[in-house]
Amino acid sequence: MVEWSDYATLNKKHTVVGTLKVAPEFYSTQLDNHRDLLVWLPPSYDASAEQRYPVIYMHDGQNLFDAETSFVGEWQVDETMTTLAADGLQAIIVGLPNNDQRVLEYNPFPDTWVGKGKGDAYLQFIVQTVKPLIDAVFRTLPGRDSTGIAGSSMGGLISLYAYFKHADVFGLCGAFSPAYWFGGSAIMDFVRDVPYAPGKLYMDIGTDEGVVAQRFPWRKGITQQEMSRRYVESVRRIRDLLREKGYADMLYVEENGAPHNEDAWARRLPAAMRYLLG
Repeated sequence: MVEWSDYATLNKKHTVVGTLKVAPEFYSTQLDNHRDLLVWLPPSYDASAEQRYPVIYMHDGQNLFDAETSFVGEWQVDETMTTLAADGLQAIIVGLPNNDQRVLEYNPFPDTWVGKGKGDAYLQFIVQTVKPLIDAVFRTLPGRDSTGIAGSSMGGLISLYAYFKHADVFGLCGAFSPAYWFGGSAIMDFVRDVPYAPGKLYMDIGTDEGVVAQRFPWRKGITQQEMSRRYVESVRRIRDLLREKGYADMLYVEENGAPHNEDAWARRLPAAMRYLLG
């Protein structure tokens, strides 16, 4: 039996706007680890017992709603979704916090430096365990056209992979600053070979994000400027491949001078959500 609590009750100091539910220390059989499940509910949720909502599953859950738990700032998902609700765009947001296995869980491919990724197991956790629970407990629109997955960096990588790997589940995808260069850029061959899956794809990149890639050992000796250029080019290549596959109406954004951090993703989030939910 999963116990759901009000986030504000468990965390007296927080910056959350609206109603955020939490299931503490939720166990994953697929990954054999625990994490909190965070569920943000739209402003109108308690006003009706009938209305159902789209659901967006988002990675790095501790960075989404609360500045007190975030790495270097929050995405302000709660503030953004509250504002969009006034325009009739509402959704349930499920936040999945990361852990010390983040690089492995968000990578579905073998990698020379970190080994075999656990991305498939992580997605099985979402698809086989988390989504059925959310659909059973909350008033969702469970179909793929109303189900999205989104994240940044490695979270952007696993989100695009999930969109195609589980095309029967996800019809919406938000890939913010996706680390497509990870795993030897294996995502390129994967996307090239999978069938077209109708839906909405959002993708973005800032032009000054190279510092994140320099943190990895195999990137040492490359200037941040050069790494930023390579990062942008990697995202442009997958953008062009997706357009060739038929996603001509995908929303693609390049933000000049934007770095690789939560503040940048928070800034681009409203446009992404308007596109995905509009």
